[in-house]
Amino acid sequence: MTPKHRILRLLRDEGPLSRAELGDRLELPRTRVAVELERLMAVPLVHEAGPAASRGGRRSTLVELHPGIRFAGIDLGVTSIDVEITDGRLEPVAAFSEASDIRSGPKTVLSRVGEILVKLKDEGAYERLNGIGIGVPGPVSFRDGVPVSPPIMPGWDRYPVRELLTREYGCPVVVDNDVNIMAMGERCAGVARSAENVLFVKIGSGVGCGIFIGGELYRGPDGCAGDIGHIQVEPDDPICTCGNIGCLEALFSGIALERDATAAGRSGTSLALAQRLAAQGSVTAKDVAECAADGDTTATRLIRDGGGRLGGVLAGLVSFINPSMIVIGGGLAGLGHVLLGEVRSAVYRRSLPLATGNLPVVLSELGARAGVAGASFLASDFAFAEAAS
Repeated sequence: MTPKHRILRLLRDEGPLSRAELGDRLELPRTRVAVELERLMAVPLVHEAGPAASRGGRRSTLVELHPGIRFAGIDLGVTSIDVEITDGRLEPVAAFSEASDIRSGPKTVLSRVGEILVKLKDEGAYERLNGIGIGVPGPVSFRDGVPVSPPIMPGWDRYPVRELLTREYGCPVVVDNDVNIMAMGERCAGVARSAENVLFVKIGSGVGCGIFIGGELYRGPDGCAGDIGHIQVEPDDPICTCGNIGCLEALFSGIALERDATAAGRSGTSLALAQRLAAQGSVTAKDVAECAADGDTTATRLIRDGGGRLGGVLAGLVSFINPSMIVIGGGLAGLGHVLLGEVRSAVYRRSLPLATGNLPVVLSELGARAGVAGASFLASDFAFAEAAS
């Protein structure tokens, strides 16, 4: 990492600092810091921010990231688009969310992303973008910036997402899967910011896991580490979207829970779910959570069964990785403490005491914002690295 890159990251994470403080923090001579700052001011990525607090004698001048820096964090879900514009310190400036269908294909979805960015620009959120981070709900070649054989994203295989966005917006673009950007958001700005070894589990339409080891996101050599939704937990049915049988995702995910809740409503096993199915024509994970909260035993059992299966998979990962924290996020985290209690129970029961004695299993702090926050953080890292090279 070059001195300029280190300066930019430090100002992003710590806020305005004097030249002397930068030199001390980075262990660089003040003359070197002065030279690097002049170069960054010329771009411009930093500027002077007024005098520092007096320590006696002449007051030094603070420097900070330029106020015009803007990053776009984009989180593409199976059924949603979330966009957030942040400043250089990753504080939100503007945001927009709407329902979408990832199966409508990359041209349709990315065209809509472009329209949203134009709307936010017209509203004054930014003049130009310094970097874009985007997450998609499927496997990604992080090196190439393309989705690879995503099972629930028809038409996206090898689609040049990074190349097209770079050409369109003239700034660095980073593409990752949605779980990794959510994990990054929670690690950098959420409940896991003080933990070095973290498993972030996203339970939504699919199931995945972001893995931090020693404070660094681990993607694996091909970018598909953490795809725990396709770990087999049953030897037979149901068939998963990946083509295999008995995967965790086929048994417990947003899609699986809606399938099982619909079956319970149709069979009359759950009167509460049957009433909602008759009134609405369908039932959702939110319906299951509300019915469970009202005391419906079938809805509660569906949540507990799913939490037990997820906890069983996580118990194996705890024995293998020995994380310092597990964070549960995604849409099904809204199932709340019934789900969390079952996951905790399975993890603590099936893992060795040495691995779980100081292991918190908690719900996401950022919630729906985790993805856009992580995408902006990744965008800033890549933009600062490119600007400092």
